[in-house]
Amino acid sequence: MGEIMTIIISRMNYAVYIILLMLGMYGIFMKNNYMKKIIGLNILQTSVILFFISIGAKRNATIPILEHHTGHEMNSGADVIHYINPLPHVLMLTAIVVAVATLGVALAMTIKIYKDFNTIEEDQILLQMARESGLKKIRNKVEAADS
Repeated sequence: MGEIMTIIISRMNYAVYIILLMLGMYGIFMKNNYMKKIIGLNILQTSVILFFISIGAKRNATIPILEHHTGHEMNSGADVIHYINPLPHVLMLTAIVVAVATLGVALAMTIKIYKDFNTIEEDQILLQMARESGLKKIRNKVEAADS
């Protein structure tokens, strides 16, 4: 029983990442306000980034910078276990840049939507769009009947 509890406690960070992921998905899919959707997307992206960074972590390991050697000998394969894998960290740096760019574009689009519709509530925007498209159809029918 003690071993199971230590395994569960040592993996608690994964449970937190899953909770954050689900919270972000809830914000994206269930909220009608575009700003809340953007916040949900940002939470989801953050949880994925934290997950991948935690995968790249290793106990009792060091950064993968090799010491300067005087000879031409190569390091043995056994030395590799003492280094952290840098690939997840590098990929997550790229993901952070993409997340910031996505956030900027989403906020700019939200500002444009607010200027056009005076709201950022999805259901109100869809209602306004339906009204506008309905008016255009009626106007087109009237113009076709006149000619």
